[in-house]
Amino acid sequence: MPEQPRPSNGQPRWLTPAELETWRQFSLMLHRLPAALGAQLQQDADLSFIEYYVLAGLSDQPDHRMRMSELAILAHSEQSRLSHLISRLERRGFVRREADPLNGRYTQAILTDAGHAHLVEAAPGHVARVRDLVFDALDPAELILLRTTAEKITKRIDHREQQACRTKDTAAQPSPRESTP
Repeated sequence: MPEQPRPSNGQPRWLTPAELETWRQFSLMLHRLPAALGAQLQQDADLSFIEYYVLAGLSDQPDHRMRMSELAILAHSEQSRLSHLISRLERRGFVRREADPLNGRYTQAILTDAGHAHLVEAAPGHVARVRDLVFDALDPAELILLRTTAEKITKRIDHREQQACRTKDTAAQPSPRESTP
């Protein structure tokens, strides 16, 4: 869908009533779905949604290990917040930290056997809840539409972030006049 230009009078492009209702429903889903999934995980596996997501992310990696900086990106978390989360999981014996053998300046989070076993035990209930709340609510055509819509929005977000980084990088570079004596 092409981007619509701002009105010539400089006023914002307000949402239409249909767009506003769509946005409200979408925002409500974004808030309530992780909460509903988290409630199931907390009740059945004593894990928060983000703890489960981190354990699952580690389980998908070779040797069940990942640099903390990469795990923070995967978990959409700040490094300090992730560090506290990993500390909680360490106390429970689900992960451990080690220096990265390729570059000791980095730390890796490693899923332990106990963490993997807990994840394997938690996964069926989580998948059942995901299936119940999302996949069973939609017909096959709606699932395709949901996937393609999510891909389009994610691609647009990535594009905007790349544009912002390029703009920031360009602004940080000295102009030719500034760089000559």
